[in-house]
Amino acid sequence: MKIRKLPEGTVNRIAAGEVIERPASVVKELVENAIDAGASQIDVVFQGGGKSLIRVTDNGSGMLPSDMELALERHATSKLNDDELILIHTLGFRGEALPSIASISRMRLASRLQGADDAFALSVDAGRKGDIGPARLEPGTEIEIRDLFFATPARLKFLKTDRSETSEALDVLRRLAMAHCRLGFSFTTEFKVALTCVPQTATERVAQIMGSEFMDNAVAVSHAGEDIQVEGYAALPTYARRQGTLQFAFVNGRPVRDKLILGAIRGAYADVLPPGRFPATVLFIDCAPERVDVNVHPAKTELRFRDSGFVRGIIVSAVRRAIAGATTKSDTAMSAATLHAFHAAHNVPYTDHFSGNAQPDFAMDMPPQGFAEVSSSDSIVDYPLGMARAQLHNTYIVSQTANGFILVDQHAAHERLVYERLKRERAGEGIVTQALLVPQVVDLDPLSVAAIADVEDMLAQAGLKTESFGQNAVLVREIPSALATANLVHILKDLADDIKALESRSTVEEKVNHVLGTMACHHSVRAGRVLRVEEMNALLREMEVTPNSGQCNHGRPTFVALKLADIERLFGRS
Repeated sequence: MKIRKLPEGTVNRIAAGEVIERPASVVKELVENAIDAGASQIDVVFQGGGKSLIRVTDNGSGMLPSDMELALERHATSKLNDDELILIHTLGFRGEALPSIASISRMRLASRLQGADDAFALSVDAGRKGDIGPARLEPGTEIEIRDLFFATPARLKFLKTDRSETSEALDVLRRLAMAHCRLGFSFTTEFKVALTCVPQTATERVAQIMGSEFMDNAVAVSHAGEDIQVEGYAALPTYARRQGTLQFAFVNGRPVRDKLILGAIRGAYADVLPPGRFPATVLFIDCAPERVDVNVHPAKTELRFRDSGFVRGIIVSAVRRAIAGATTKSDTAMSAATLHAFHAAHNVPYTDHFSGNAQPDFAMDMPPQGFAEVSSSDSIVDYPLGMARAQLHNTYIVSQTANGFILVDQHAAHERLVYERLKRERAGEGIVTQALLVPQVVDLDPLSVAAIADVEDMLAQAGLKTESFGQNAVLVREIPSALATANLVHILKDLADDIKALESRSTVEEKVNHVLGTMACHHSVRAGRVLRVEEMNALLREMEVTPNSGQCNHGRPTFVALKLADIERLFGRS
């Protein structure tokens, strides 16, 4: 078969297949054009799941009749001052959207230049342009799409229900609305007005789109430096979901679903969320245009950072800082600053775990030095986590605070403390280990032995020195001192299972921390152990100076707080 040049109509339909995946893609392209045109108000009408009608009206700069015709030609754009494709300052720049949409639908393009007296309209039927004529329109542009995909009917078979397609389109507009809070947006179906946004602050827009429950369970994320700014909100681990549908990321005002950013979010929560749970986040990332290539995919939902490792590290550290220590949004929320002030006022030694300095050696046999005398006092109840009053079912600690009480899961809390201690040791001079006088042989299945052998170096970083001992056993020569009384058989079996399940994209740091978390879980004080009051108070005091102490290593809460006002309301006293 001879090589031939494809007809223009076929080329446009191929381009449409790349850019216009579904009706929501049309909304995305047209709304982005309106934003680039300087509109302050953008209204979307969406009917029949987008197949019957999509209308986008804006009050942007508008177009001259000559520009309207040129806008329907492929690769014609007003968004590149030169041919430079690296320094992109707009959302759209390929010049493919309008001709691609027009080739598979019936389009009416109407526009009125700002300051002009007349408006004009142009109709396009499956790529065939009509004549330009007069129209009635306020300054700005209105694009009406009817019978989407009528020119490519096979595509209609792959669309979901009208309800699902409407939901997808609404999600697209929500993302764009969050990225551009100073603009007004509306989304109307044949049944109702599904979204109305007035110009507002970024916090107000996020609260409107994400809801008050998200805001009540989220902490602010902020990083500025190295030519990169990261702002937004990260929800507490206890607000995690089974799906990643509440993860929103924006790069230079562009909504993206980028693997690097999603991986960075996953890495930031690695210490506080179990596999299969996804945090809720809204992150606005702004950087110099030359740092990022948005010309990776026709739909522009993916991008490529020039220094991906550096950017990932910035995002991980920014999110991790935000959630570290943010145990709850109640009055018991703890921060390094409040703890410094509190301990200074009560003349109790404060150990700055947040800055990585030395830490008290917590053991369940005796309370840490410096806390015993204060712990025995009944007069002080204004510690952030209060004073222990009782133990329920040998599992839960009841602590009295100045304005209520707190219920602590002793195993979950101690698990976090042991884990953070191991991490601190590793970050300092290395995990303190002890050699076994008699190396212990642990019998495992061959697959588990192979899994342990593959990561011997990584386990050594975690303080656990092993070597294969035949096909069905592992020899343990050295263990972390903090795990001196731990059950090595259980630890190694769980480690083997965890290692086989770890994602290949995880960094060595994340993998080692996962190993430390598994070891900490096995060494933690178990439910069912009776604790003395001094031990309970010692646990509470160290929780107050340990980051992420509001969640165990699996993301479950370590304590719940109930205010006195809530208790009184239960009994009808208020």
